[in-house]
Amino acid sequence: SPEFQGELEKQLLQANPILEAFGNAKTVKNDNSSRFGKFIRINFDVTGYIVGANIETYLLEKSRAIRQAKDERAFHIFYYLICGAGEKMRNELLLQNFNDYRFLSNGYVPIPSQKDDEMFVETLEAMAIMGFTDEEQTAMLKVVSSVLQLGNIVFKKER
Repeated sequence: SPEFQGELEKQLLQANPILEAFGNAKTVKNDNSSRFGKFIRINFDVTGYIVGANIETYLLEKSRAIRQAKDERAFHIFYYLICGAGEKMRNELLLQNFNDYRFLSNGYVPIPSQKDDEMFVETLEAMAIMGFTDEEQTAMLKVVSSVLQLGNIVFKKER
């Protein structure tokens, strides 16, 4: 149906902000550098309408999550979350400030051309369009927060 058709196209387009939030980072040379590979397979019917699609991704730079060079950022989602979460969400996800996380080596590294709080809203809107429930979105953000928390664990050698 045309209504379903428009929804599928909208979902395909909205996959990108989510993939970029979780897979892109600021590097010295590029403010929005893709740190993953993406292959999109789109299926069309005989009339040329999109009838399905799947996206395969693979992370190219896993170390980016735990360490960054000077003036670089980890994956955007960490900054979006800390900047964009309201007080209730900050409490629920046990969020702290940038400098409290060892995995964000350089603290807050802003990107002049974007506002992280607005990008957070855009990412959540994209998730909703993709069909993620509020509970699923919260679960994903809990994982993001957990990654930051895990970076602060200190292991001590026993004698």
